[in-house]
Amino acid sequence: MRPVLSKDLNEKVFRNFYWLKEELQVFCRENGISTSGSKVEITDRIAFFLQTGKIVKPSRKQNSYQKSSKSKELSLNTIITEEHRCSQAVRAFFKSQIPKFHFSTHIQNYFKENVGKTYQEVIAAWYEEEDRKKDPSYITTISSQFEYNQFTRDYFTDPENKGKKREDAIAAWKEIKKLPGENKYISKSNS
Repeated sequence: MRPVLSKDLNEKVFRNFYWLKEELQVFCRENGISTSGSKVEITDRIAFFLQTGKIVKPSRKQNSYQKSSKSKELSLNTIITEEHRCSQAVRAFFKSQIPKFHFSTHIQNYFKENVGKTYQEVIAAWYEEEDRKKDPSYITTISSQFEYNQFTRDYFTDPENKGKKREDAIAAWKEIKKLPGENKYISKSNS
């Protein structure tokens, strides 16, 4: 069974179980740890706290980006930099160019992996991804922090679960997340 998230929990035991981001944030608030950032960042902060008893502050890379983004107007010629952030201003710019625009995992990864390219090239990549989605065999990539989404996809891909319902997948998820280790779906025929 999953242990209670407390200051006395061993860091390795903590990392061996699944926690909701909300649970992590409650623990952080109770212990004076920053709740900002992704689930992965928060998890790393808690693990460091459990291991050392020390609170690590989140990095503040945003300052240089915020200064530079305020001083220049976004355009099709805007270059993706190392400090790029998917901000509201960036979202508004892309929505003005692509009415159905949203920050998909593909586009977020495109920004990270294509420093030096322009916003015009981001738009082309967005449309290319939309075209790929029209192919019935296309499967989007699920980022590692979305363990539940990956689990349910794998659950329904397993021929053993043909005809099963969403409630069945949720029940299987609830069982696996109580156990230590990875929260990956494993077919009963493979175990």
